[in-house]
Order: sequence, then structure tokens, then C-alpha cells
Amino acid sequence: MDSLLSFREAVSHVLALVGAVFDFLLRLKALIGEHFGSEGLIAAYLVVGVLTVVLLSKLVRLLIATVKYLVLPAVILAFVGSLFLPYSFTAILPVTASLCSLMLLAKA
Repeated sequence: MDSLLSFREAVSHVLALVGAVFDFLLRLKALIGEHFGSEGLIAAYLVVGVLTVVLLSKLVRLLIATVKYLVLPAVILAFVGSLFLPYSFTAILPVTASLCSLMLLAKA
């Protein structure tokens, strides 16, 4: 019961934070519109749009690199290891994932 209350409190805090951010954005929109007019709002929308596209492209690249250099090698090594060692795939996978993570860190 206590964990349910803490979950509800966490959700209420998150919703309050989202509401505060939304209010801030509305005030910022009014401020930009007041000082710079519709051209300023168009410029702000363009800047936010370009930053969103750049951020999403970086996140997609990171996701692809993680799958390419971490997930696939770890799964392949765990499968090969389970064929030649007396351990199961699920027992070897955490070890291979850790090794691939260390190799990825060393590579960076």
C-alpha cells in the first residue's frame, strides 16, 4: 500500500512538473510574440524544430551504434559461447554484454 502511495505521489509530481513546463512555454510564447511579433514566433518555431530534428537524429545514431556495437556482438558471443561452454545462453549473456561494454568504452 505504501508503494502505491509513493507511485501516486511520483505521478502527481511529474504531472505538476509537466504543467509548470507547459505554463513556462506559454509565457515564453507570449513574451516572444509581444516583443518580436509573428516573425519572432516563426523564428522560434524554426529554431525549436531544427533543434528537435538534430536531437532526434543524435538519439537515433546512438541507438543504432548501441545495437551495432553492443547488443549484436554480445548476443552473438553468448550464442557461440553457449555452444562451446557448459553454460547456458542466459548465464553467458551478462558476461558478454559487460565485455562488449568495456570494449566499447576502450574504443571511445
